Amino acid sequence: MTALRWLDRPGEQGVTWGVPWPRGAVEPDAPFALAGADGREVPVQSWVTATWPDGSVKWSAHAIGARPSATEYRLEPGREPATLPTPVTVAREDGVLTVGTGVVTWTIEESGGTLARSISRGSREIARDVRLVSLRQAEPTPDEGGPVAREQATGVVERVTVEQDGPVRAVVRLEGRHGDWLPFTVRLYFYAGAEDVRILHTFVWDGDPERDFLAGLGLRADVVMRDELHDRHVRLAGDQGFLTEAVRGLTGLRRDPGESVRRAQVAGRPCGEIDPEVGNRLHLIPAWNDYTLDQSSADGFTLRKRTAEGHAWVTIPPGTRSAGYGYVGGVSGGLGFGLRDFWRLHPTRLDIRNAATDLATATVWLWSPSAPAMDLRFYHDGMGQDTFAEQLEGLEVTYEDYEPGFGDAHGVARTHQLTLRAVDATPSSADLAACAAAMNEPGLLVATPERVREAGVFGIWELPDRSTPAHARIEDRLDFLFDLYVREREQRRWYGFWDYGDVMHTYDGDRHTWRYDIGGYAWDNSELSPDLWLWLQYLRTGRADVFRFAEAMTRHTGEVDVYHLGRWKGLGSRHNVQHWGCSCKQLRISNAAYRRFYYYLTADERTGDLMDELSVPEETFTIIDPQRKVRRDVYTPDPAALSVGLGTDWGSLAAAWLTRWERHGDERARDRLLGTMADIGALPQGFLTGDARLNLETGRFDTSTDRISVSHLSSLFGLPEICAELIALDLGIPGFERAWLDYCRLYLAPPEQQEAEAGQRLSGISLIQAHSRLTAYAAARTGDAGLAAWAWRKFALDEGDQLNTNPLQRQQNWELTLVDGPEVLSPVGEAPFVSTNDAAQYGLAAIHNLALIGKHLAER
Repeated sequence: MTALRWLDRPGEQGVTWGVPWPRGAVEPDAPFALAGADGREVPVQSWVTATWPDGSVKWSAHAIGARPSATEYRLEPGREPATLPTPVTVAREDGVLTVGTGVVTWTIEESGGTLARSISRGSREIARDVRLVSLRQAEPTPDEGGPVAREQATGVVERVTVEQDGPVRAVVRLEGRHGDWLPFTVRLYFYAGAEDVRILHTFVWDGDPERDFLAGLGLRADVVMRDELHDRHVRLAGDQGFLTEAVRGLTGLRRDPGESVRRAQVAGRPCGEIDPEVGNRLHLIPAWNDYTLDQSSADGFTLRKRTAEGHAWVTIPPGTRSAGYGYVGGVSGGLGFGLRDFWRLHPTRLDIRNAATDLATATVWLWSPSAPAMDLRFYHDGMGQDTFAEQLEGLEVTYEDYEPGFGDAHGVARTHQLTLRAVDATPSSADLAACAAAMNEPGLLVATPERVREAGVFGIWELPDRSTPAHARIEDRLDFLFDLYVREREQRRWYGFWDYGDVMHTYDGDRHTWRYDIGGYAWDNSELSPDLWLWLQYLRTGRADVFRFAEAMTRHTGEVDVYHLGRWKGLGSRHNVQHWGCSCKQLRISNAAYRRFYYYLTADERTGDLMDELSVPEETFTIIDPQRKVRRDVYTPDPAALSVGLGTDWGSLAAAWLTRWERHGDERARDRLLGTMADIGALPQGFLTGDARLNLETGRFDTSTDRISVSHLSSLFGLPEICAELIALDLGIPGFERAWLDYCRLYLAPPEQQEAEAGQRLSGISLIQAHSRLTAYAAARTGDAGLAAWAWRKFALDEGDQLNTNPLQRQQNWELTLVDGPEVLSPVGEAPFVSTNDAAQYGLAAIHNLALIGKHLAER
């Protein structure tokens, strides 16, 4: 039995979550039952998302319906779930899907220009023609204004798939295009008893950056308006509360309609009988037909309304950060609508149009038409870097790996989460606030860190340990680093349509800012695995704020930093001023190891798509040679002999193969994983070989290469984590573990030992602190206390480019420095000794070392 709790808030409109199980504990066809802490049975829908090599359940996913009744739950395998009185239903007839939650019914056509033809509550239609809309320009928005022609388009659905059909949860997937470009995937999530339907929208950018400029992208629905104008209501979320308006307002008039009328209108209830002094003059009170809330930045939104097109807008007092939720309707019902992370993903907009007519229109803009059109052209002209030699010179000064034509966004994606809620009356302000909060922090049930650890998933980590001052000091620094990045995201405004979820790479202490404009020092793009650090820190602490930060990073790095179509499909881009700007396109960025955490904890189908895109990850090595600029040998990608690095490359391949095997039982992926593991064990120098040639047809390495080539980056993109998982699976390949332990022992070994065991001293050794976790792993596997002490020495002493001790006392104490005055744009608290490379690798080394050799940590 597994205890479950809410991460931060209950999932009022249904929730899906994942649970890990120890190897051999749960059979693949076992049912699951759920009960509240009071013993009351709760209907639950369950399915398997991963299995162990023996076929037992590794991860299961579960869903419950709306309005959960408990704060804690108990999940029990092997027992049948409670029956759901009113299940979700999915019916298909004559090219039309009808999906009902027991509260609302959506009618979905299997092709055409709508995501839903109609939304009803009971017998009453609330909304119709839910559709995607877009605006496109052939040129950028002029700096000083001026007319630019815009082409309007409606998204066309080409394919509809029912991925789940109840009884608790149904998922409908719609695929199509925004006009003649921008392929999209939309998933509609229905839960039993829910009036809310969650919408997950992903689009892939496939335009020409020189002539395609996206000027607007949104979700639109028409809302049926039946009530008198004074019983129609508009609500738009501000910083904390809501703009509370009626289409025809009865408050503030020269004549009083009556206190009960005024109170009722503000509360969203029927106004009832109006005093004749006002009632006989209703036709003289303006009806406000249109409303707009425009979030142009993370620091401000504007509000305006008008009586009709062709008349001036009237300004409404603005605010800072809108929660991104709205409502239009009346006392007989209406539509709630919103966008998660609305202000964080600016420029965004909420529109209500034609509220004074029989059919109002609500639009949630993912890209606001008020903003300059999206401009994805490369940010400089190349500066004459036409040859590899010139590009390597550029790398030496700005750390940017430039190559003509490679700074192309063609194929990157973005995912947004929206919500539509059909209600039977205007919600109260408290209910609207709850809707907005539930949208922005969706409920999630989670197992305790202790229970997740017991399952033995995700490799090397243990619960926080403050048992000694030395342990507590490391834990304090782990907390400091996470809190720093939360603070920096806010101070530096790491928000925006393409940027939210990422962090910057390196700090510029002279300008007191991150190097947002300097080549490869700007956006981090998963460089040196901050994703892994954050997810392991969440697993060990169970902190909701760590989860939300890691969730946003996973959404960003899996979509924006990776190509989902085109010539680089399956590869990601190295760090750059623009997320897609670097010419280094590699599997280390699209790494499945960075996505697995979120997928298994939430069963999120879109994240599953991202990992499915890597079903044959080895084929990406035919696309481009990652080492093309620095090779000394002659090499052209050959399917029979592909050059694959045994560090960042094979680690990413192994993560994709393992995930494919445990999710889908894919024998091809299993055979390639086990085969290459055996081949690495058979290489004379094992992992020290550096790279090997892969035969694409057989999926095996050539094991004849006998040389040593070590890179400081090999172990910094998930290789130690995936090797630990594979060895723990006990797959019967002893040569693989031996090869990995040799690498772990020798990388930081004294040169004399390297020469004695490997025949030469290893060159290219750096990032000492980061690699201390390799030494720790070898110490733990062999029980060598001396090796454990050596690992802690390498972790603690300033022997390389690392984050730990520093000559400045303030930096030794890991404190912030306040910088204010005219030299900075705004006052900031800075930690100039922190870079993301060092922070991520300090975090991973600290977590691994505490888990592996914590008992050997001595006071200093």
